[in-house]
Parts: sequence; structure tokens; C-alpha cells
Amino acid sequence: MSRQDTIKLAVLDDYQSVALEAADWSLIEPAVAISVFDKHLGDADAVVRALDGFDIIVAMRERTPFPQNVLDRLPRLRLLATTGMRNQAIDLVAARKQGVDVCGTPMLGYPAAEHTWALILALVKQIPAENLSMHRGGWQVSLSTGLQNNTLGILGLGKLGLQVARVGLAFGMKVQAWSANLTPERCAECGVVFASREELFATSDIVTVHLLLSDRTRGLIGATEFQMMKPTAYLVNTSRGPIVQESALITALQAGAIAGAGLDVFDTEPLPQNHALRGLDNAVLTGHTGYVMRENYITGYRGAVEAINAWLNGEPVRLLN
Repeated sequence: MSRQDTIKLAVLDDYQSVALEAADWSLIEPAVAISVFDKHLGDADAVVRALDGFDIIVAMRERTPFPQNVLDRLPRLRLLATTGMRNQAIDLVAARKQGVDVCGTPMLGYPAAEHTWALILALVKQIPAENLSMHRGGWQVSLSTGLQNNTLGILGLGKLGLQVARVGLAFGMKVQAWSANLTPERCAECGVVFASREELFATSDIVTVHLLLSDRTRGLIGATEFQMMKPTAYLVNTSRGPIVQESALITALQAGAIAGAGLDVFDTEPLPQNHALRGLDNAVLTGHTGYVMRENYITGYRGAVEAINAWLNGEPVRLLN
């Protein structure tokens, strides 16, 4: 595509309306006409209706999926830039068949670990209940739980899991970990205890999920696992919603089978307004904001501008397909 052509660019899901101030878009203007969408577009048909006629799309992580049945109906699309270097919501094979280049961007590697601990502390220290009470004129309505000498169970000891583990150790917790390919030797290198899957669920005071979503991990945590857990234990998920069987989690929370859950990810996102989780006092919920941090947005959007500029000059960078 020539610089002389009028190129239409769509920036998607800019919920906080910060995309244009997070990067210097003048690097690609006036050759590119930029449109910003600050609301979720909806289902596949709504996405196609909104984006028909655009040449370039900037996607914020996995907020808007691009499966084959969407890509096939966007004939003008030539570049799809996604923040981050992995996006399971984009069909990379279909994009290549359609002649669409998919480029990634840098993103910071620590926000999700920080958010995990925000949820853990909110749960064990009863922050939502105390905050609500204070705003309503109350005082001391709950009893918190300590972290020191309690057990943190980590599902997945990769980069994020290890970051979470180190904080747990700093709090004086016993930290144990499991995943399908994790070894006792790797755990020893990281200063944590290797546990079987069953032992981790049965003995942890907090179970936190840091696994990639795959066929093997989809639905990994369900009714059986909640029955294993202590009634005083908490589940935290900042990874991907479908790793946890949502209906089983809701049942466990409603029955008091576990003490509570801290969730940043869900089966359907955005979470429907009438969803059962929204009505549970023992669920601390955030709307997939683990990566929603000013520094991360600046890194991602600057990377998107860089990728678009390179692509316009015939030298695409960070191609994912």
C-alpha cells in the first residue's frame, strides 16, 4: 500500500480514552486517518459492520476476537497490530490466508503479578467490605486473615507465577506449586515446594492460577477441585476465565464451600451486567484490568505506532504470522 493512498486505521476498545495521548500518532499522520472506538463493538456481526473499510486495526489484547469468520468479511484489512506478543483471539492462519499481517508490540511483564497480589490482599484483608462500611458510616465489620505461615498454592510456575511466588515468600508464606510439566528440581531452584495437584488444592490457603489457556487447561478447576479445597481457602484467577469452570465456581461460592474468589478474567468479557458473580459478596471482581496500567498502555501503543510506521515503509516488525 502506497503512502499516497488514504489509509483508514481503527483503534479498538480504548475504554479509558487514552490511546491518542499514550503515543505519538503524528508519526503516521496525515497518511493515516485514525478512528478510535472507546466501547466494545459486540459480536462478530457488529465487529464486521463497524470495521468494514478499515485497512489497519489496532487491537488491545484479546478484547475483540478476530476468528476466521470475521477476517473473511474484512476484505480491505491488511494490518492487524495487537498489543502484546501473544493474542489467542486472533486466527493467525486465517489472517495469513487473507493477506493480513499481524504484528505484536512490547508489553511490560509484571502488571498481572501485581494485580494478583492486589486481589489476594483485598480478599484476605476484607478490603471491599471495610471500604463499603466506611463509606456508609460503619466501623470494623469483618475479620481478616493473615498471610505469614499460611500456604500459597501456585498453578503454573512460569514468569508470572514465579513473580507471585517471590512476594509470597517475602510475606513469610509457605509457597507450593504444580503444573503438568513442573518438576521438583525447578521448584527447588525457585525456593518453593513441589506439590501434587491434589495436595496443592487440599492444603493451600490461597490458590492462584498462572497457566496458559489451552485444550489441556480449559476447565482444569471444577467441582472436584473446590471440594478438595479448605472452606477457609480462596481462589484467585488473573490468567484466563475458562481455566476455571465458572458454574462450578459460582456454586462453590454460593454454598460457602470456599471462602471467596478474586477474579480478573471471565468466560464472557465484558462480563454481562446480570451475571451471577456480580451478586456474590465473597467474590472480588475486576474487569480484566491486570494489564490496564498507564505504563503498560504507553509501551503497547508506542509499539503499535512503531509497527504501523514500519509496515507502511515495507519493513514490518514483530510479525506473529
